[in-house]
Amino acid sequence: MDLLFDPNVWIGLLTLVVLEIVLGIDNLIFIAILAEKLPPSQRDKARIIGLSLALIMRLGLLSIVSWLVTLTAPLFAVAGLTFSGRDLILLLGGLFLLFKATSELHERLEGKAHVHSESKAYAGFGVVVAQIVVLDAVFSLDAVITAVGMVDELPVMMAAVIISIGIMLWASKPLTRFVSAHPTVVVLCLSFLLMIGLSLTAEGLGFHIPKGYLYAAIGFSIVIEFFNQIARRSVLRNEARLPLRDRTAEAVLRILGGGRQAAEAAGDTAPADEADEQPAFGAEERNMVSGVLTLGERTVRTIMTPRSDISWVDVDGDPGKTIKMLRDTPHSFFPVGKGDLDTLLGVVRAKDLLAELLDTGRLDVKPSLRQPIVVNELTGVIKAMETLRGSHGQLALVADEYGTIQGLITPIDILEAIAGEFPDEDEQPPILVVGEGHWRVSGSTDLHHLEQELGTGSLLDEGLDVSSIAGLVLARLDSLPAPGSKVEIDGFEFEVTELQGRRITQLDVRRTPKPEQAA
Repeated sequence: MDLLFDPNVWIGLLTLVVLEIVLGIDNLIFIAILAEKLPPSQRDKARIIGLSLALIMRLGLLSIVSWLVTLTAPLFAVAGLTFSGRDLILLLGGLFLLFKATSELHERLEGKAHVHSESKAYAGFGVVVAQIVVLDAVFSLDAVITAVGMVDELPVMMAAVIISIGIMLWASKPLTRFVSAHPTVVVLCLSFLLMIGLSLTAEGLGFHIPKGYLYAAIGFSIVIEFFNQIARRSVLRNEARLPLRDRTAEAVLRILGGGRQAAEAAGDTAPADEADEQPAFGAEERNMVSGVLTLGERTVRTIMTPRSDISWVDVDGDPGKTIKMLRDTPHSFFPVGKGDLDTLLGVVRAKDLLAELLDTGRLDVKPSLRQPIVVNELTGVIKAMETLRGSHGQLALVADEYGTIQGLITPIDILEAIAGEFPDEDEQPPILVVGEGHWRVSGSTDLHHLEQELGTGSLLDEGLDVSSIAGLVLARLDSLPAPGSKVEIDGFEFEVTELQGRRITQLDVRRTPKPEQAA
């Protein structure tokens, strides 16, 4: 009766039940694996029989081992230490637990998992039950020795075994899922086994370690693990608040190998062999996948050809200049305006204009005019792609909320947003590599493209409504730009080198040395 009012007994019982459940998970998993060899209708029956046999076997072993540890008469002495039957049982049991916990920890830290092959041929019920009996005998040893090492009273040991087996019978599937989803709990319980094994070994050698010390260490570890699980759930909950699209994109980019920032984040913690290992995906592949994953977030404003770079036909302009533009410009379609682009008349195909010129000897755009396709600058790239699919190769003009033409997009612009720039014959590459950590960049260069080229992820600022590097530099400057104006962003120095009016047309970009490199 005194056992019921002893708090140490209740603490030991609760701790022992948890340990017995964790130790029984492997037994439960292997029973489930063996049960898979039976027809589906017999699997639950085999699982119940297997756990029931484990209960009987553990209670029987507990009775035997508990009796053996009462044999305190000295049998022999070695180096001044006397050993009784109890000492031998405790010593062998402690060494067994140390070996068992160490090997299990090694397997889990190495990432090894128990696997089994699928078999379509069903085994006999008796054969499977016989295999379960053998497994129960093997897996019961550590549970029984742990009980003897944790608690001194046989009734408490038996109660813990009965409760743990009962819980496993009642909730075998949820328990298996929980242990699989929380590997740190298993590692923590295996570390408890190491402590218990050490305690048994020390007691077998004549050094008694009070059980209260074990309970205090185990209880403290459980509290820490409880907080760890709460923190883990909070992290997962916060991650779940991010849109599924963003989480998927981040996961895919991590798989592809990340970029410069990922490498810096890893720092010196990566093993030497991993640091020397070549990435599975090349920079071009990562950039293309990144372009695809970010396409849905971008508007046509971020990929369009700006108004200042548009080649267009002015019906009031000099026909000679128009013919020269058609000859020198490799584009197929041209917007047509009257005096300026805002007085938009339509779109004309260069081939039709030249055919009209050959047939009539004069340049007349009216017979060849087509209805223009106009999209708002805030239209998503994916939606604009659908619009271009029905345009039969025609371009689409981009207008702002006031109807002013701001630029145009073609299917090539969308391809460039994914795979990088494809300069026309009359264009220079927007990014030229001058040397190590040194680039010459066009002011109209798209920020997504520049981020990929520089290997950074901090140029796109959600608080700034800009899509080009010129716009970003203008937003960061405190005054109107002038040749030599500099802005430093994320370890890069951007220097204005060329201007047309107040428009930045060319910049010099250099990677700034880190403080330790400068020193």
